[in-house]
Amino acid sequence: MTDKLLPPIAMLAELTHRCPLQCPYCSNPLELLKADREMPTGFWLDLFEQAADLGVLQVHLSGGEPTLRPDLEAFVAALSARGVYTNLITAGVALPEARIEALAKAGLDHVQISFQGAHWATTERIGKYRGGHERKLEAARRVREAGLALTVNAPVHRHNIEQVPAFIELALALGAERLEIANVQYAGWALLNRDQLMPDRASVERQIEIVEDARAKLIGVLNIDFVTPDYFADYPKPCMGGWARDAFVVAPDGAVLPCHAARTIPGLEFDTTETRRLADIWTDSPAFNAFRGTEWMKAPCRTCERREIDWGGCRCQAMALAGDAAAADPACRKSPHHQLMAAAVSAASAGPQASLVYRRVGAVRTAAEV
Repeated sequence: MTDKLLPPIAMLAELTHRCPLQCPYCSNPLELLKADREMPTGFWLDLFEQAADLGVLQVHLSGGEPTLRPDLEAFVAALSARGVYTNLITAGVALPEARIEALAKAGLDHVQISFQGAHWATTERIGKYRGGHERKLEAARRVREAGLALTVNAPVHRHNIEQVPAFIELALALGAERLEIANVQYAGWALLNRDQLMPDRASVERQIEIVEDARAKLIGVLNIDFVTPDYFADYPKPCMGGWARDAFVVAPDGAVLPCHAARTIPGLEFDTTETRRLADIWTDSPAFNAFRGTEWMKAPCRTCERREIDWGGCRCQAMALAGDAAAADPACRKSPHHQLMAAAVSAASAGPQASLVYRRVGAVRTAAEV
């Protein structure tokens, strides 16, 4: 397995689970880690040095809300000194002008700001933060004034899918280089709220037409990233490029994970760099090797011509829906569990609409307790 293993390209550093927003589509786990379980500055600085030594080219600084960490500038400076590209993934509501300037001076390369809606009312309803939309707009303008690259991230679900044209106009108005039409992936809080967030098929098909048309018209002006949502797809996408193939995640408590939802798979144990070097974890961790490559695959994945294209899809989704992390991703039309996707879409459309469960520390421990 290790003879063809290449160094990781990217690292997602989840610096904290704290966040001023309460978005019900968040992919963070239901049991959010409190501030007293976050790793200190020295841990992260050492980890970033190890990541650079390993060959990581880009680090995505995320959370929760990473700007709640007062040591964020130190992290950016350390990564910049090693020539690592840095991308700040932020809600943009706690990013004053002085902080943007300080981050730019430290060497930050890129900022990704999430908009819960293209209009203020949706942003405030989903994020539960008064005045948040205006703060996001101002932060985006200041990011561009500071000379930093900007991505507008639009997490799309039932409550804002009709705003896709307005998201495109918003990204253009803000001078963004990139717009991410990020159809919600159902993990963590999003899975808990799946029936309340799932759009209908007709809305998804309209969305696809709108995005394809805009892509053709805006070549060289705005890069629009879009992936068909799993519940409406024929084939799965490779999870983070394939389990432990291109990237890894580090949780706020220092656990090194193959993907952000890997802890939902029972039986896997995850190391931290306090006890093991990052290079050893990447190469030899049993959790990282559990679903790496193709040897772990069952039928129909084992003999499928797509096995080295999608690498079996999402292991956490297979666990959540099929009850088996080694099962074919139900997003695949060849999976014996594919009908679960259509059933979930139908159930979301037909069932009574319950209230959204908003993300906040201590609100929910497990889905069974809700």
